[in-house]
Amino acid sequence: MDSRIFSIEKKTDNRFLNLYDLHYKNKVGKDKLYFMASRARDAEHLKINTRKNKPDGVIIYSIYGENHDKMVLVRQYRVSIDDYIYELPAGLVDEGETFAQAGARELKEETGLDFEPLQVDEMFHKPFFTTIGMTDESCATVYGYARGSVSRDGLEDSEDLEVVLADRAEVARILKEENVSMNCGYLMMHFLHHTNEDPFYFLK
Repeated sequence: MDSRIFSIEKKTDNRFLNLYDLHYKNKVGKDKLYFMASRARDAEHLKINTRKNKPDGVIIYSIYGENHDKMVLVRQYRVSIDDYIYELPAGLVDEGETFAQAGARELKEETGLDFEPLQVDEMFHKPFFTTIGMTDESCATVYGYARGSVSRDGLEDSEDLEVVLADRAEVARILKEENVSMNCGYLMMHFLHHTNEDPFYFLK
């Protein structure tokens, strides 16, 4: 027998994130209860029911500088750890936006920088699940080059972050010493160890 969900109960009514009780039978037929967070506004729009992996957000891997020698990071306060953590700029995808449009908008809002996205194979753009043990959230990654001057004018009051244009030495220090999100950490490793002039060599 395969595990199967037989009922879903929405427990909260928040704008950006909600909690759900998932009642299911496990592989040996026992009734079980699972708790999940989701950005879906109701049970009908959970990926469990739509069976479509529509991304909730985008993560932006952007390179800065004439020599392509800096990575755009944000050092952001996160309530869940009551501390600051290094992340890639990111945000939610608005209705009707492409991944690239959402990435350009979010990068501008968070950093003040302009974004020139790359066209890459679908397998590099497809949304991946972020923390599948806790949520059905998925995010697509957009890649490209950032230009312009850093500005914090587009930040909301709830956003406590600083923009970091990190060269390889700073990326290495951050990886060794700081809190880092997992997706950011893996791409920092790519940036740290690329050996040719193209920082996006791994997308070829």
